[in-house]
Amino acid sequence: MIDPADALRQKVARALEEDLGTGDVTSEATVPEEARARARVVQKQPGVVYGLEVVAETMRQCGADDVDNLVVEGQWREHVPAEVLLASGPARALLAAERTALNFLGHLSGVATLTSRYAEAVEGTGASILDTRKTTPSQRWLEKAAVAAGGGINHRMGLYDAILIKENHVAAAGGIANAIRAARAANPGVFLDCEVESLDELRAAIEAGADRVLLDEFTDAMLREAVALAAGRVPLEVSGSVDLARVRAIAETGVDCISIGALTKHVRAIDLSMRFDNR
Repeated sequence: MIDPADALRQKVARALEEDLGTGDVTSEATVPEEARARARVVQKQPGVVYGLEVVAETMRQCGADDVDNLVVEGQWREHVPAEVLLASGPARALLAAERTALNFLGHLSGVATLTSRYAEAVEGTGASILDTRKTTPSQRWLEKAAVAAGGGINHRMGLYDAILIKENHVAAAGGIANAIRAARAANPGVFLDCEVESLDELRAAIEAGADRVLLDEFTDAMLREAVALAAGRVPLEVSGSVDLARVRAIAETGVDCISIGALTKHVRAIDLSMRFDNR
């Protein structure tokens, strides 16, 4: 198993290599080698900041001496601009780290912020917000950590840690009951979620013993019928056609959780900047 700290170091190193290449020709030409600076990272729009450890690792790899967080991650911040991190060291090092650090921080904060909006929208209903595998390649673990920071719950990390039987598995296995039986036989004890597209399929999944059933593209009326049909025997998950305008109504049908690919797929980075401190 990969050590998380080592994975972060490798991730940041690759990102810096992509940006720096053979060197920062602008800073090398304009900034004296001996120049030192202190830089402040500023949050410029409301939201949830997440990814400060990635920023710190980026700064360290570029040669910054000190990096200090000025805020607690995972909290909604309405009053902006707000300083979130302070770094000091060679001016060239800070400039080399700037764009890569802000790219990470802006994107991950965007994930946390969007998740927070969804979590707030369903507050008090008893429904949880889940993420999906619709993540940026090689960034899944970071994006899922940002989801958790924003108040969401992580679905399976990948294909290896939970079973999710979808329509193509059902078709290949010859039906929902066959698919669940085969999955149970091959992987006893592994959590099993099964996607269904109708109330009849829901009945089949419940009878076959799914641990959770995913209701795909159900209308609100169908969701209420599904909740009544399940009668608490199995947790119900909703997926498909979920947005902020509809998520509260979905949650109020009585389902247990709502999985939303948009949390990591349709992300708008929050606006941050880095400025040298002249004070």
